[in-house]
Amino acid sequence: MSLRPVKILVVDDSAVIRGLMAKVIESTEGLQLAGTAMHGEAALAFLKRNPVDIVVLDVEMPVMNGLDALRQIQIQFPGTHVIMASALTTAGAKVTVEALAQGAAGCVAKPQAKSASDAIQQVGAELVPLIRALTNKPEANTPDAAIVAEAEIRPHAESNVTRTNNARYASSTTETAIRSTGTSVLRRMPRPVQAIVIGTSTGGPKALSQIMSSIDDTIWQPILIVQHMPAAFTPMLAKHLGSDSRRVCVEAQTGMPILPGHIYVAPGDYHLEVVRKGGDIVAQLHQAAPEHYCRPSVNPLFRTAAEVWGKHLAAVMLTGMGDDGIEGTQAVHQAGGYILAQDAVSSVVWGMPGAVVKAGLHDEMLSLSEIAGRLRQIALWKGAA
Repeated sequence: MSLRPVKILVVDDSAVIRGLMAKVIESTEGLQLAGTAMHGEAALAFLKRNPVDIVVLDVEMPVMNGLDALRQIQIQFPGTHVIMASALTTAGAKVTVEALAQGAAGCVAKPQAKSASDAIQQVGAELVPLIRALTNKPEANTPDAAIVAEAEIRPHAESNVTRTNNARYASSTTETAIRSTGTSVLRRMPRPVQAIVIGTSTGGPKALSQIMSSIDDTIWQPILIVQHMPAAFTPMLAKHLGSDSRRVCVEAQTGMPILPGHIYVAPGDYHLEVVRKGGDIVAQLHQAAPEHYCRPSVNPLFRTAAEVWGKHLAAVMLTGMGDDGIEGTQAVHQAGGYILAQDAVSSVVWGMPGAVVKAGLHDEMLSLSEIAGRLRQIALWKGAA
């Protein structure tokens, strides 16, 4: 982190919430409360005079609400990270998920604790790590040169194909070239791929929205997603991704069959697994202990998907804070599945995908804009001749 303190603006129509967040920020080393505002218009006026690094933005406010303020901040002050502060209500969840899909960096729940000390602790536990992750990006999110040189495209463990020396497998490569080139990355991938699993956290809703908006009927496989998100928000996320993808997208339920062409989102506060039951593959939810402080965690989905689909699985690790999913990705790797990791430049936080890359578990590291296209190619790939 830079030696310069991280400047933060808190925007909320509640004086109590502003006060709680101000106390957290002022008591945390390296953070500076730049100011507070009661609504979006006041926030924009403040930002014109006082640039900041982070805006903590209420969802529901008079005069100008959080969603409208977010859009204006993105236009007028690009590069400023926005964290949404939301009540765990249906209305709050709907707007928050929309804001995250439009590019808000993350969200924190407004405190529900009865005592001021508990509320401050709750806010600090969520807000401070998120701010740290977002503002550490220049150092923590940039991979070492050696990692980039070796990690962009990694031959599959079972392949005898020589590693390419290209720093990046060009996204403009045509399918004809992919099928005909002996060193094609897809020639290292076992086929047919029967399922796609995705893990993500901070920055995930926007990344997922972009990917789901770009997929088409060539991707016939089921897609299963773990996004770190409160239980109040995941139904809205599923609805949003269904609209983006123009296909069925639901929160998974125990016993629900995993069907081709459908999208399944892990419900908040539940781990999602897949199991074979008779001739079907079905979802299974449980509330075992969090993994990497997360429930849902990426690990249970990736581990069990590797058991069910083995080498016929494609796994994608998108932007996210921390290293949740690393053990699950190891299971996919050992089973012979194909692993994509989002690159540092296009990630909001290069924690989860960075952990995969640094462990050498990925087959390709791609920018967000390349991932949907690669998934389409993977879905159609018939295997090496």
